[in-house]
Amino acid sequence: MGKRKPDWLKVRIGSSDEYYETAKTLRDLDLHTVCEEAHCPNSTDCWGRRTATFMILGDTCTRSCRFCAVKNARIGKPVDHEEPERLGTAVRRLGIKYAVITSVDRDDLLDGGAEHFARCVRSIRSLSPGSRVEALIPDFSGDLESLRKLTAAQPDVIGHNIETVRRLQLQFRDLRASYQTSLNVLENIKRLERSIYTKSSLMVGIGESKEDILEALNDLAARAVDIVTIGQYLQPSRKHHPVVEYITPEIFEDYKIEAQKLGFKHVLSGPLVRSSYHAEESFCERTT
Repeated sequence: MGKRKPDWLKVRIGSSDEYYETAKTLRDLDLHTVCEEAHCPNSTDCWGRRTATFMILGDTCTRSCRFCAVKNARIGKPVDHEEPERLGTAVRRLGIKYAVITSVDRDDLLDGGAEHFARCVRSIRSLSPGSRVEALIPDFSGDLESLRKLTAAQPDVIGHNIETVRRLQLQFRDLRASYQTSLNVLENIKRLERSIYTKSSLMVGIGESKEDILEALNDLAARAVDIVTIGQYLQPSRKHHPVVEYITPEIFEDYKIEAQKLGFKHVLSGPLVRSSYHAEESFCERTT
């Protein structure tokens, strides 16, 4: 039997006119969101505020991480070359001021999908010029030229998640992922374009120690990462990595204080925090 969720992880399910309008727009334009595909607990809140994290390049990942609910296969779906325009249209139609774009891993594509990412950023810039854009990217197998394609499109923020601490990487992530590769990606973004803010995220509650967390935060700070988020891992199904511990809100607050000491410009740390949750607030506070 799994661990019983504590009260602080209970989410009130509700709806609103904005929620239904967002859902209808996504269906009409045949767009995916990580809110749905990854079973995010915050989707009602985000959609109600007319925000969503769009998932491009299909709904099938070529990697198989033990924390992720997204379906996977050796080869993903064919690239939809009309997707960038539909994405830009959705952002404009919904009046989204801060759009987050993420994707499944596409190891079957030569550039990992970097050019498609760049086209999506440019489409939002063109069709909704007042919107900010955050790209939450896979590692593109660490390829520098793929990163260069994306930085040239000038998203406001590029996020890449190390997901968990160094010691637990092999237990938690696909074997093609690497803690060091993820750190290199974050470092290379700054080398290519220092004006782009960088962001990363940690999930906790899978057996890490406080020392593990501090090591990870120090590693991110050493790569000049601007924004960090820390949230509770929730097991999507019985076949996924189990929850070892439900971290208390007080410990999340301690992690926030430790991260702030290291100089991160913005830190979100709490049980329901996810890498793109309230992303607009993180960016606005970072730049004001």
